[in-house]
Amino acid sequence: MNQQKNAVRSETLKKVLKRIGKYKYLVLLSLLMAVAIVALTLYVPVLTGQAVDLIIGKGKVDFERLGKTLVKIGVAILLTAALQWLMSMMNNRITYRTGRDLRNDAFSRIEKLPLSYLDSKSTGEVVSRVVADIDQFADGLLIGFTQLFTGVVTILGTIIFMLRANPLITMVVIVITPVSLFVASFIARRTYSMFKLQSETRGEQTALIDEMITGQNIVQAFGREQKTMSDFDEINERLRGYSLRAIFFSSITNPSTRFVNSLVYAGVAVSGALIAIGGGITVGQLTMFLSYANQYTKPFNEISGVVTEVQNALACAARVFDLMEQPTEPEEPENASVLKNVKGDVRIEDVFFSYRPEQKLIEHLNLHAEPGKRVAIVGPTGCGKTTIINLLMRFYDVDSGRIQVDRIPIMDATRSSLREGYGMVLQETWLRSGTIRENITMGRPDASEEEIVRAAKASHAHGFIKRLPNGYDTVIGEDGGSLSQGQKQLLCIARVMLCLPPMLILDEATSSIDTRTELRVQEAFARLMEGRTSFIVAHRLSTIRTADIILVMKDGHIIEQGKHEELLKKGGFYASLYYSQYANTEKKEITNAVLS
Repeated sequence: MNQQKNAVRSETLKKVLKRIGKYKYLVLLSLLMAVAIVALTLYVPVLTGQAVDLIIGKGKVDFERLGKTLVKIGVAILLTAALQWLMSMMNNRITYRTGRDLRNDAFSRIEKLPLSYLDSKSTGEVVSRVVADIDQFADGLLIGFTQLFTGVVTILGTIIFMLRANPLITMVVIVITPVSLFVASFIARRTYSMFKLQSETRGEQTALIDEMITGQNIVQAFGREQKTMSDFDEINERLRGYSLRAIFFSSITNPSTRFVNSLVYAGVAVSGALIAIGGGITVGQLTMFLSYANQYTKPFNEISGVVTEVQNALACAARVFDLMEQPTEPEEPENASVLKNVKGDVRIEDVFFSYRPEQKLIEHLNLHAEPGKRVAIVGPTGCGKTTIINLLMRFYDVDSGRIQVDRIPIMDATRSSLREGYGMVLQETWLRSGTIRENITMGRPDASEEEIVRAAKASHAHGFIKRLPNGYDTVIGEDGGSLSQGQKQLLCIARVMLCLPPMLILDEATSSIDTRTELRVQEAFARLMEGRTSFIVAHRLSTIRTADIILVMKDGHIIEQGKHEELLKKGGFYASLYYSQYANTEKKEITNAVLS
């Protein structure tokens, strides 16, 4: 298990370094600045030691040389500060550009992921990876760049300077060093797994919050507030546990490394004092060594802290890379056909499909929709109506069989040209944050004002749009903001009416509209569907009486097909569905007719 974790961590680190490699010149420049900063920082104790030796004896202070030495110290400190500022800017640029690239690539990957992946993950979980995890990664990376470079170079530079001054005292420092390395390694091994669990649980919590905010009215309607709070408390408690353990291991870093630092300082002080008493070094040189002891141990303290941050960053990066490495939709063939001037001749030939291999859904499905025909699909919930829509649009690919548009298999056509050929209005509305105009013109951004208004009038949306504060320039929030469900549906219908595609898919498109408006929209749809191949998924069978062909589905099979009157005369499954919905209504109509 530990080997597997180490392998994942190692692989993640390689991927991170590969991404940082894009900015290798900035990294090299930052490293050179780190070397310069450390060299200047290590030169200051040398100057300080010289200054101490210049004032050590009574009446022997060399003010002239002391003044020059102090000027050198001042210049070195100013240069160090300037270089640290430049290096910080450089590290910020590397870090946030890497984070930006990662976020762009992750978002781009989401655009290419098959619906099967997005259907299997909660929205909050995916959002958490793209937003929170990349932020955590960028923060850890910035700390790593800022402190790791200078820390490593400081350790190496200090050893070199000390070896040149006195190898014996240097050996005391080097002997104690492994203790600090052991502490850092011990903490690193434990923090990675804890931070990984913390990151995963945070994603789970984000998903729950997203679900509850989106469906708060349903939660309250069914009195699920206590159960929701209980679920949230359980996740929150787990997050608290993982976070506490992660923080505990990261918090013992500082006191542990400070203890080792004290050992190094004490070792240098004792050994240096004994050598100074014997005349091996001057008091100024001892001062220099004590300063080096502080500078040598300080990076270990910082690096140990950096290790925990880097572990957190790697754990977050692993989750982001996992998202980015999910298989995308199958690549289109190089010679894929671009559907042009689509007539709308749709054929489904012996199609098999299931979302899960062990759970069969559609088998031996055959259908021929002639150009300009209206095809209605009806049946009980779960029979495969919406699945057929997903297959027609290639949101999912068939397991076997084939679907053709104008005699061209859709597997051999580009997805973009196929989907441009369809106009789709679903029962579930989707509107983006922006103006009313931007939402209507989503399929045709270059549409004129006259065309936009015409489409809105055709869908009977123009009236309520004009009553909004800024008309077509009114900004609405995510998913329509304060608009009613019916108004959102009308905007979605207007969006399709603006595009006038050769084929239409209407999946309970008028389910959220009042009866009076529905009749008017049905008239608009009737005009829109003239000469266009239309697939109408309906639960209310009154909306499909005029369909050219009605497909009755059950358990993934078409069990009946024909016109409305024909299917009623057969007295089969369709007839039972129809009369179960409208028997009472028709009886009332007959009674009223007799009485009148």
